[in-house]
Amino acid sequence: MNTPAPLTEPTAAAWPRAVLFDLLTALLDSWTVWNSAAGSEAAGRDWRAEYLRLTYGCGAYQPYEDLVRDAARNRGLPASAADRLEAQWDQLQPWDGARELLAALRPHCRLAVVTNCSERLGQRAAALLGVDWDVVVTSEAAGFYKPDPRPYQLALDRLGLPADQAAFVAGSGYDLFGTSAVGLRTFWHNRVGLSRPDGAPAAEAEASTLAPALTWLRGFAAGR
Repeated sequence: MNTPAPLTEPTAAAWPRAVLFDLLTALLDSWTVWNSAAGSEAAGRDWRAEYLRLTYGCGAYQPYEDLVRDAARNRGLPASAADRLEAQWDQLQPWDGARELLAALRPHCRLAVVTNCSERLGQRAAALLGVDWDVVVTSEAAGFYKPDPRPYQLALDRLGLPADQAAFVAGSGYDLFGTSAVGLRTFWHNRVGLSRPDGAPAAEAEASTLAPALTWLRGFAAGR
């Protein structure tokens, strides 16, 4: 008697050639570290919102650490908050399912990171996943912060791939502006239930956990 294939497995996988990831929101729980450094969840979210406002408005790259410190000052936090954030940087924890997703993809796809961070801190954060990344692109390396299209395009250039042969796993709805500009199909890991920013295109798929991303990526080419 023939054994039926598992229902969760399509007949033929159709992986992208590479998967690019947001790092500090899609794969790592940076929310907890920011909140801890600020002293509370409310203060951490307010600080982070101000940091995002500064990055989205600064144009060409300005040092990540300076923007983090400026955002803290603008929100009435002491300079020590930024120092605590950096001191706790190596305590960033992967979201549940992150390492499992990367391990499942590794035999099929090249893996890359596109992160709004300095080169120094971005490389340290990427190393926390225990993955031999094919490409790690920071905003410092690209010269611009996401969602400017240039960081995403630099990752594709380093991979030597066109956008239609790669996929992106976002952690922020703002990524949707940049990925749409370069033609990257996008899964949004919307872990904390954020609203899609005004004017942002919809993700092709969205979930509060990473598990559905594997199914989406497995059927990537078939879904065109």
